[in-house]
Amino acid sequence: MPPGMIDLNEKLALFTDHWQPKIIGQLNDYHLKLAKIQGEFVWHSHPETDEVFLVLGGAMAIEFRDGTTELSEGQLCIVPKGVAHRPRAGSECRILLIEPAGTRNTGDVEGDLTAEDDIWI
Repeated sequence: MPPGMIDLNEKLALFTDHWQPKIIGQLNDYHLKLAKIQGEFVWHSHPETDEVFLVLGGAMAIEFRDGTTELSEGQLCIVPKGVAHRPRAGSECRILLIEPAGTRNTGDVEGDLTAEDDIWI
């Protein structure tokens, strides 16, 4: 592959776990992370940063306190910093997250779904 090229399908084939983002690249101070999601996540927010969800395959929803945003393949949602949200997917959904390096997946909440330290694949 040419320098800087990343095959998303190849990377997605390397893991099966849900809600455990994997870093596939870095752009300045931001990490690009792939994740597979299914079921409901926890309510949380990121007080210091916005968060981008880009759906690569499948469908998902992001619940907010005042409504829900439905996303399908090729759509994205930018969640503003400090806004409480809860992602969910009825069946497996593949997403790309873009967020500052070191951003914890559960934001201001610690729990069973909090990912371990950043994992590069």
